[in-house]
Amino acid sequence: MRLKRERIIGLWLFGVAMMVFFMVVLGGLTRLTGSGLSMVDWKPVTGWLPPLSLEEWQRVFELYKQSPQYEKVNFGMSLEEFRNIFWLEFLHRLWGRIIGLAFGLPLVFFILRGWVSKQMILPLCGLFVLGGAQGVLGWYMVKSGLVDIPEVSQYRLAAHLGFAFVLYAALIWTGLKFYKGKGSLSGLVCSKKSLLLLGLSYVTIFAGALVAGLDAGLTYNTFPLMDGELIPTGLYDQGPWYLNHFENITTVQFQHRVLAIALLVLSIVFYLKNKEIPIVKICALVVCLQAVIGIATLLMVVPISLASLHQAGGLLVFTAFTWLNFEVRS
Repeated sequence: MRLKRERIIGLWLFGVAMMVFFMVVLGGLTRLTGSGLSMVDWKPVTGWLPPLSLEEWQRVFELYKQSPQYEKVNFGMSLEEFRNIFWLEFLHRLWGRIIGLAFGLPLVFFILRGWVSKQMILPLCGLFVLGGAQGVLGWYMVKSGLVDIPEVSQYRLAAHLGFAFVLYAALIWTGLKFYKGKGSLSGLVCSKKSLLLLGLSYVTIFAGALVAGLDAGLTYNTFPLMDGELIPTGLYDQGPWYLNHFENITTVQFQHRVLAIALLVLSIVFYLKNKEIPIVKICALVVCLQAVIGIATLLMVVPISLASLHQAGGLLVFTAFTWLNFEVRS
């Protein structure tokens, strides 16, 4: 009976993780479509319903007209056009609230029924707190685009996305702990190398968030060369030098390319040394597919469909390496 209950909890955590997966993809779409700055206020407790009357829609629209995005990008747009960008951001925020309920209510039930051991109550409650903190961080990110420039800070965007990946991985890992108990590859696969691949995948994703935040994917739309050069000029044109890795479009795109290629090569090498292990095959496969999608996204100048697929691919890569490390290290 206890094993059955733990597997139910594991499946519940996997379900919440899939909701977070969809949340990340939906968040990427709001950014790609310019919808992320359409809601200029934040009501975490009372903001469950959209405007329900023409007067309420007009009030929300008037608030938006005071934002830099309206003044500098969408000046003169109609109420109907505003609704088109409003709905995606509203759904993104609503989905976050639904995730909170999907996690919080079953958690209370499992604790009250005694299904969760005392050792696991605190970690699970910690995941709930992390989810709430992610919502706060999301609003902190949005606020950066509501002041002077109608673009969110690439630093806050990267932090928001990076934190989402940490929360997602924690849900997957904890779900595996409940569902499986222990991994099956301890001693069979080098734990240091598997951890290196997980860390490198995370750093590559973080670098990709900087690319997104600076719209760096809209430049140098060739591969493998950048403007006809393998190593482009202008990598360190800004000062101090370290800011180039966060604010120089050339450097930001170049480092994402280098990290992605390094991850691809190391994943293939890792597979060749452990090709008999299914999860290692999965890791290598998703990395190769992600590389193809990433290159196609770049060459086609970041169409929304491919860009969204690329972000989802990053989550799949991170999922695979999280799973691998659980099997190796738990």
